[in-house]
Amino acid sequence: MKSSELGLSAMYRILKKAGANRVSDESADELRRTIEEIAENIAKSAVDLVSQTKPKRVTVTGEDIRNSWLQKEKESNMDRFKVI
Repeated sequence: MKSSELGLSAMYRILKKAGANRVSDESADELRRTIEEIAENIAKSAVDLVSQTKPKRVTVTGEDIRNSWLQKEKESNMDRFKVI
C-alpha cells in the first residue's frame, strides 16, 4: 500500500466540520485518497505550466496552483458539453 501525504485525522475533522455525526474509517480513508488524487493532478499541472514559462521558472507559486485548478475546472465543465 502506498503511503499517504495527508493525515487520516484531518479527514475525520473535515467530515465532522461538514456536518457528519459519525465518520467511518472507510469514508475518511476514501476522502484522503480522493483529495490526494486531485491534489496530485493539480500539482502536476502547475509544474507543467511553470516548465513552459519564458524565461523558464523553477518555483511553483500559489498563482500557478490557482491557475491549474481553474484550468481543471474549465476542462471538467467542457466535458459536460461534449457531443457523443
